[in-house]
Amino acid sequence: MFIKKQMIAVFAVMLLFSTQATACGMGEVTAEGYENASITHAYQHWSQGKHTQIPFAFVDVRTAKEYKAGHVPGAVNIPVSDITMRMNELSKNKQLYVYCEAGVRAAKASAMLAKAGFHVENLPESMAGWRKAGYPVEK
Repeated sequence: MFIKKQMIAVFAVMLLFSTQATACGMGEVTAEGYENASITHAYQHWSQGKHTQIPFAFVDVRTAKEYKAGHVPGAVNIPVSDITMRMNELSKNKQLYVYCEAGVRAAKASAMLAKAGFHVENLPESMAGWRKAGYPVEK
């Protein structure tokens, strides 16, 4: 009986670590090579700021005009049309949260970045979801 309880405890710990292994996002990698993350998860990581154990950056792939109208505080603006030319501005040592307004451009940019070897967390809800949740917006 004692050994059975130990085995169950070990299994529970292994299960816990396996769900933590992805560190972020929902854990499922798309066919394009990126993960989809919830706005809530991205906000929690963002709110840790410099105190996080996993370095990250938010990448806004909307136009400069859209970015100026309001963006995630601290986000880098690289329009999706410029992603391939400006990838060198991003670090492969950081987890990238990629968003646009409604999710279409973010998915496209996420696929390009993942193909280039970046760790990408796509935000399908994008900026619309961020605003709807009431999270901070910088202008």
